Order: sequence, then C-alpha cells, then structure tokens
Amino acid sequence: MSLPSSVRLFEVGPRDGLQNEPGPIIATATKIEFIHRLAAAGMTHIEAASFVSPKWVPQMGDAAEVMAGISRRPGVVYSALTPNLRGLEGAIAAGVEEVAVFGAASEAFSQKNINCSVAESLKRFEPVLERAREANVRVRGYVSCVLGCPYEGQIAPAKVAEVSKALHDMGCYEVSLGDTIGTGTPLAAKRMVEAVSREIPVTQLAAHFHDTYGQALANLYAVMEEGIQVIDSATAGLGGCPYAKGASGNVASEDVLYLLEGLGIRTGIDLQAVIDTGYWITAELGRKPSSKVALAKGCVGA
Repeated sequence: MSLPSSVRLFEVGPRDGLQNEPGPIIATATKIEFIHRLAAAGMTHIEAASFVSPKWVPQMGDAAEVMAGISRRPGVVYSALTPNLRGLEGAIAAGVEEVAVFGAASEAFSQKNINCSVAESLKRFEPVLERAREANVRVRGYVSCVLGCPYEGQIAPAKVAEVSKALHDMGCYEVSLGDTIGTGTPLAAKRMVEAVSREIPVTQLAAHFHDTYGQALANLYAVMEEGIQVIDSATAGLGGCPYAKGASGNVASEDVLYLLEGLGIRTGIDLQAVIDTGYWITAELGRKPSSKVALAKGCVGA
C-alpha cells in the first residue's frame, strides 16, 4: 500500500507527556500555555488533561482547571483521558468534547496497571461509553502493549485485534495502538496492524509508539504503508510509562513532523513552532528536549 497524502497528529504531550513528570506539581498556567502554543503551531487534536484520582496521578489533579483555562481555538479538539464513570462526569462538567478510555492487550499489564483482567476492564468501559453517548461526547480507545509487554514479552497480534474490536464495537470512534515499552520493530508493527485492520477499518486506527529502542519512526513508516493516517506523538518526546521498566518517552512530535515533511505528507503543522514549544516546555521542566530534530535545528523563538 502507498503512503497517505496527509496525516493527523494527535498531540499527547500535555497529558501523556506530563502525567508522570517527577518533582513539583507543574503549574496549571504552564499546562494551559503549553496547550495554547501547540494549538498555535497547528495541532488540531490535543490531549489536554486526565480526569483521574490526584492520589494516583498528582500531575493531573488540576484537570478541570486546565480545561476551564484553555482559550479554545475553532477547529481544535481538546480531549481528556477518563478511565471510569467518575472521571467522565468530571470531564463532561468541564465541557470536554472528546474523552479516551484505555485497555491493554496483555493480561499481566492490565492487572499491574488497573488491577483487573482485560475482560473486566472492557466491562467497566460499557457504562462510560453509554454515558458518553448520552452526553454527545466522542470516545477514543487506547490499547497498551500491542507490540510487547514488560511482563509477558511478545503479544499475539490476534489478542490486539480482539481487544481493539471490543473497544470499536462498544462505540470508540478511533482505536490507538500503543507500543508502550517501545520494543516493536517494523515487521511486527505491520503484522499487528494487518491483524487489527481485519477487524476494524484502518481509517479508524492510530499508532502510539514509544521510542525506547529507537524504532518508533521506522515503525511509523511501516504502519503508514498499511494505511495508518493518525499518529500520536508528544512534543519534545515527553512522557513514558510508570509500569514499563526502561520505557522512554513517546515519539517526539518534531521527529515525526520532520519525517512526514520529507515524505511530502501534509499535516498543516509548523515544525519550527513545535520545536520552539518543545524548548519552552522542557525549559520549564528544567531540561532539554529529547527530540533529535529539535536538538539539531535549535530554537528560534521563545
């Protein structure tokens, strides 16, 4: 299959990128400014917050304040993670128009992450999807460990397809396939997407790859050849997974954009503006971006 002519980037930096940030709680104003800069750079889909218990994810404890403080741009979707009904109600009250739920393709990861089996986790999502439909809120589904698990090792593509289909059948408009520990390689990524796309149209799938082993860009190229047109990424390569030992950040938005531009694939996003934003947010966090492209090109704005 040929490469797509355009790709939609789903920016997860403000949520997935910041949720496990060590040290002091990041100021709400900083999170809001980060989101504003991403939208100004041309990002049309930004995961802005997570409505979870502050006890478990302290950095996301101000989700309602973040959503209230955003100056919303027309044409930009500001979504939030909602693992349960309580989180969804908080998101609805905050005016969120799209939420996400997350499952796993690995039984062991599901137990370690959310203390239940894969089947039980999917059952828990049913009332969330039902309430979201009532509130006219779109729901996106995440599947973790699609190319490997820190506890089980390799994951069968058929298992990924099974969990993805369950989320799709429940009503998720899009299913994001997450290489949580970044161990995937291009052939494995292709075979996984082939298996899932037999159950769900490939136009309703997204790739969410971590770069632990330096394979994320190669894997993204491979799955774009299979028809993937939506890529999750985090500016400056922020993020990781507390349950995945050694997992480095998400693939950097800057690196993905450089790849896409080189392939002549349209995104509508200003690469330099994203690079500048990456330098700004990492300066706020006291370090430099992990994006190779950002480090090579440098920052030209504030």
